[in-house]
Amino acid sequence: MKFLKGTTEAILSELKSIKSTTDTATIETQVKAIIQQVKANGDKAVLHFTEQFDKVSLSELRVSDDEITTALNQVDAPFLEVLQQAKANIESFHLKQKQHAFLDNEKRGVIRGQLIRPLATVGVYVPGGTAAYPSSVLMNVLPAKIAGVERIVMITPPSENGINPHVLAAAQIAGVDEIYQVGGAQGIAALAYGTESIPKVDKIVGPGNIYVATAKREVFGLVDIDMIAGPSEIVVLADDSANPSFIAADLLSQAEHDTLSRAILITTSEKIAKETETQIYAQLEKLPRKAIAAESIRSEGKIILAQNQADMFEIMNEIAPEHLEVQLENPMNYLHEIKNAGSIFLGSYASEPLGDYFAGPNHVLPTSGTAKFFSPLGVEDFTKRSSFISYTKEALAKEKDAIILLAKKEGLDAHAKAIQIRFEEEK
Repeated sequence: MKFLKGTTEAILSELKSIKSTTDTATIETQVKAIIQQVKANGDKAVLHFTEQFDKVSLSELRVSDDEITTALNQVDAPFLEVLQQAKANIESFHLKQKQHAFLDNEKRGVIRGQLIRPLATVGVYVPGGTAAYPSSVLMNVLPAKIAGVERIVMITPPSENGINPHVLAAAQIAGVDEIYQVGGAQGIAALAYGTESIPKVDKIVGPGNIYVATAKREVFGLVDIDMIAGPSEIVVLADDSANPSFIAADLLSQAEHDTLSRAILITTSEKIAKETETQIYAQLEKLPRKAIAAESIRSEGKIILAQNQADMFEIMNEIAPEHLEVQLENPMNYLHEIKNAGSIFLGSYASEPLGDYFAGPNHVLPTSGTAKFFSPLGVEDFTKRSSFISYTKEALAKEKDAIILLAKKEGLDAHAKAIQIRFEEEK
């Protein structure tokens, strides 16, 4: 774990100088080739890449109702109850995000308004690999259901033992309409272009590895996407009132996701910095995913010793973290200092996994500094807006000269004529 200290300028300069060693150019080339194969050959290409990358030979891509029923029977009742509780929390939060249509007729003869319509079809990507993510199913699907999306299609990578039954149970509880066992860039391509089995969607949401993220970037424009998600990250702000063991546990909760996950502590207290580092290495020894978390801490972990509280917030806002924990005394007093963060956790008992699983706010969040201009996934991401206008002849007559002047200044005479013609005398 790397220690950084000094002036804010020096710390930010060092953070910016740390470059990723990932060969993105090679990955982009591979992903483009996969997308083209799926576009050209549909299911055949999807099945080929599934066997090549996932080492699974499939005869059917769609998960049957019988398989889902079997999965539900394999899942214990307490887990199903927890999923229902999490669902209730997520729904209660996201219901407050619903936007409403409006109609404005304050000016005589003029009607203006806005319609809110749900997307017709959405594809949800649920990661497989080294962990199962039923929570990701709930977080991506439930806002779409609240928005009124008509058809929700889920894809997730297969394994030799089939799809994790906890993921299938979450899909059933959330209300997914169709499930297909496909992942990676080939899965994203199938959702974007459609195949014989998998329907084309209007938008793709959900996190994945760098191949999934690259594929989403490539198909954006043909379909919409939620965001380009990078590795998980957490920043903890702490003063002397914080508990080092809590901080260490929360940092490790993100480090265990991936070797590229970023876990960062920013503090004004050298004592907290040193005690947290000690706690990190002590707690690491007991983690089942020790190898992943240890590499994340070694390569990406940072402890930043800021000179004062103002510097602490300046550094954090420049990082613009996916998850921000404020383990400061009276943390609510600092909300106004936070400009850039995906999800904010206030106080020692608002641990980051609370947001991952249960509290209700969405855990699909902007990463890699994009919290400066992106927001968490929400109901509005599954809707689109249309405006409407109606003018009477009398209302248009009052404003026609202004419109004609603007059109002519732009050199668009046909625009001006379209207004003028409505007031020319009929011959």
